[in-house]
Amino acid sequence: MAKNIFAAMIGRTNAGKSSLLNAIIGEKIASVSSKSQTTRTKITGIKNIDDTQLVFIDTPGLHKPKNKLSDHMLDTVNDTAANIDAVIFVSDCTKKLEPDEEKMLKRIIASKTPVIFVLNKIDLLEKHSVLIPIMAQLGGKFDLHAIVPISALENNGVDIVIKETAALAQEGPHFFPDDMMTDQPEKVIAAEMIREKLLELLNEEVPHGIAVTVETMRERDDKDILDIDAVIYCEKESHKGIVIGKNGTMLKKALTMSRKELESFFCIKVNLKGWVKVKEDWRNREGLIRSFGLSGE
Repeated sequence: MAKNIFAAMIGRTNAGKSSLLNAIIGEKIASVSSKSQTTRTKITGIKNIDDTQLVFIDTPGLHKPKNKLSDHMLDTVNDTAANIDAVIFVSDCTKKLEPDEEKMLKRIIASKTPVIFVLNKIDLLEKHSVLIPIMAQLGGKFDLHAIVPISALENNGVDIVIKETAALAQEGPHFFPDDMMTDQPEKVIAAEMIREKLLELLNEEVPHGIAVTVETMRERDDKDILDIDAVIYCEKESHKGIVIGKNGTMLKKALTMSRKELESFFCIKVNLKGWVKVKEDWRNREGLIRSFGLSGE
């Protein structure tokens, strides 16, 4: 008997939603960074267990909006939460719940959507015994389907999240082919991998003003080589110089790191070329937000 479930991953920025999605799927399909607001739009991961198809939707982190892009990101979270079978609410176990987290959690529970509350980053705790009162307080305050302590980084407890999600699946057809692990186009995955490397390398001011698009991506007919041409957009001319670096060193480093990860993911030699362009204040320009595929539409 075929079953399916659509589960949204919701929580604050840096709670580890993307890391959890990657751990569940077993492949890196979502960008991961220590910097906040790494995920900008919905990313779908698909896992099949016997006759059950689990569809996980990673959403942007909860944060205070600072521009039109931020508004779109939060709209994506709210829209996803309103049209879903279950919510996996991911929280950093080393931090207390913020008011916006509690507000969102209460809204989801009021809608009768089952919530699996995930306490992530238990690898950062000196003693796991501190989780007992935290879990007791959560269970007493909120009507939750399950509370699961995990370390997405160490793949500890991830199997329990999968099991609890599968337990909520309902009878119905599979919406995606059984060999499919994400609905993200390959160009989008490649662009996100490049953006992640830039997030790792650049200082705090520049990364969030960066967008990456893959213009062309094609495998050569005569050789096992994948040619990828990417454009990196930044908001200021001064940022362009930072992204490129002295004598092109920063851009070269970012492209080299990206190429290695792309080769590992696509299992083919990659020829990656990148250009840097300026689009002033693009995060507040609706047309550019849409053209970069970040409007949530």
